[in-house]
Amino acid sequence: MEEQRHEYLKVPEVAEILRVARSRAYEMVADGEIPAVKIGRSVRVSRKELDRWLEGHRYTEAARE
Repeated sequence: MEEQRHEYLKVPEVAEILRVARSRAYEMVADGEIPAVKIGRSVRVSRKELDRWLEGHRYTEAARE
């Protein structure tokens, strides 16, 4: 059975993808570091925006200098 991919993720799902604590993922969203939208009382992160965010934060040797 194929895993269903949702277009908008809950913050705990983002935490799991990034392998960070849920509290850290909530902090990153609250600080605007990770782009998110508020739908009613729920906060969601677009999977496409998260992928773009990750690409923009790619680690390189040049970034260390």
